Amino acid sequence: MNKKYLFATVLAVGTSVFTACNKERLNDVPKDSIVAETALTTPARIVAGVNGLYATIRSGTFYGGRYQVYNDIRGEDFQIETSNLVTGADVYQLNLANSATAVQGLWAQAYLAINRINVFLEGMEATGTATIGNAATSNAYIGEARFLRALCYYSLLQLYAKPYIDNNGANPGVPLRLTGNTGAGNYDLARASVAQVYDQILQDLNFAETAVPVGAYATVGTVPSATVTVTRAHRNTVISFKTRVLLTMQRYNDVIIEANKMVPTTAPFKATSGVAHELQADLKTVFTNYTTTESILSMPFVAGVENPGGQNQLGYYWFQNGSTPGVGEYAVSSLPNGILSNPQWGAADKRRTDLLFARSNKFWVSKFPTGGQYQDYAPVMRWPEVLLNLAEARARTAAAAAVPDAQALALLNAVHRRSDATVTLAPATNAALIDQILTERRIEFIGEGLRNIDLMRLRQTIPAKQSVSAKSPTEQGYIWPISANELILNKLAVDNK
Repeated sequence: MNKKYLFATVLAVGTSVFTACNKERLNDVPKDSIVAETALTTPARIVAGVNGLYATIRSGTFYGGRYQVYNDIRGEDFQIETSNLVTGADVYQLNLANSATAVQGLWAQAYLAINRINVFLEGMEATGTATIGNAATSNAYIGEARFLRALCYYSLLQLYAKPYIDNNGANPGVPLRLTGNTGAGNYDLARASVAQVYDQILQDLNFAETAVPVGAYATVGTVPSATVTVTRAHRNTVISFKTRVLLTMQRYNDVIIEANKMVPTTAPFKATSGVAHELQADLKTVFTNYTTTESILSMPFVAGVENPGGQNQLGYYWFQNGSTPGVGEYAVSSLPNGILSNPQWGAADKRRTDLLFARSNKFWVSKFPTGGQYQDYAPVMRWPEVLLNLAEARARTAAAAAVPDAQALALLNAVHRRSDATVTLAPATNAALIDQILTERRIEFIGEGLRNIDLMRLRQTIPAKQSVSAKSPTEQGYIWPISANELILNKLAVDNK
C-alpha cells in the first residue's frame, strides 16, 4: 500500500454526496489534515466524517466504477476493444502483475477507506458519541461506518483471495486491520484467513443491522429523502448485503433467514418491512431515475460538481469513451459462450431492446448513457439481486426435491417476466432451476459487477474468451496477486501463489 495512503491523517471530510447547493453542502470544504483526536468534536464534523467515508468508497478506482468493471471483464460476457492497460486489458486477459494499476489502485483505495473508517470509529468512541449526546444517533453513524468496512473487506476478498468454498475459508485472506493509522508506525500484519475476514464482515453487518435507521432517511436540506435513502445504508441495505455475503459463503439456510426478514412469500415481492423495496415495472426506469425503491445502494455523482474522474466511469467502459455513443472499451461478447448468445435472453426482452445499444454490428451496455461528465449513479445493489439470492438459496436447499421449489421459481419469473412477459421459465428440476437463476443474474446485472463474484463463490473455471484461455481455480491468475506496495511495506504479508 502506498505510503501516502498508509500514514496519512485519515479522517475523510470530502465532498458531500448529496447536493450541489453550496449553502447546504454538509461538508463544503475538503479538510484532510484534521487531527484525529479533535476531528469529531462537533456534530457538523461528525456528519461530514460519515459523508467522507462514502466519498472514499465511491472513488472511481473503487465503487465509482472500476470495481464493477473489473468484476465483469474477468468473465466471458464482454469483449475487449482497445487493449488499453490503463482500462483493464491485463484484468481482461487474466494476466496481472503485483505492480499492475488495477491491483495496486484498488487495494490502496479499499485500505484507505478501511483506515478512515477505523479512525472514524475510534473518534466516535473517544469524543463523537459524547458530542452527539444521543445514543441512537451515535450508533446509527457507527453502524454506517461498520457496514462500509464490511463492504470493503468483502470486496477485497472477491479479487485477492480464494473462494470461501476452497478449503472452507482456511486459505489466506487479506490483512484484517481494525485500528486506525494516523501516523508512521509498524505496518506489519499477516493476512487473516478468508474465514476470519468473513467472521469480521458478519460481525460488522450484524451490528449495523440493529444500529442504522429502519426506514427511509429524512430529507436533508434540499436533498430529497429518496436520494439520501439510496446513497446511505439503512436496515434493508444491511440485510440485503448480508444475503450476498452468505450466498458467497454458501450458507444457503442463512440466506433464506435474512431474506425472509424483508421478502414476502408471494408476488409481487415488495419488501414487507423497512424501506419498501420493489421491482420497477420497467428496468430502464432504474437507470434514468436513480432513486426508485428498486435501488438499495448506489454511489451518486452530481453533474458539474463531481464525477468518477479519469478513465473510471461505467459509462466510459461500457458505452462511450469519447464523443460517439456505442464506442466504448468493452462490447458485449458475441461469442457462443457469452450471455448475448444465451437463449434465455430472448429477442423480446427489454433488457436487450432497451438497455443494449447497437452500433457497427456490436452491442454495448447503455445502462449508463450520459457521457461527458458521466454522472450516472454507480449501482452497488438492487432489489432483484435479493430476490435471486433467495431463489438460489431455496433451490439449493431443496435440491433433492422431485420438482423445483415453487417460491424460488416464482422469484425467478418475477425478475425475468418484468423484462420479458412473453416467456415464463419452467425448468423441470431444481438443478435446471439453479442454472436458470445463474443465467438470469448474468442478464439482469450485466455491467454492474456481479459476474466474477458468481464465478468465484462457486469455484467455477473462468471461461475462455477471444484469445484468452479458460482459467481453472488451481491456476495462477485465478485470483489477483497482492499489491506490490503492500508486500514492500508489510513484511508479514505473503503473495498469492
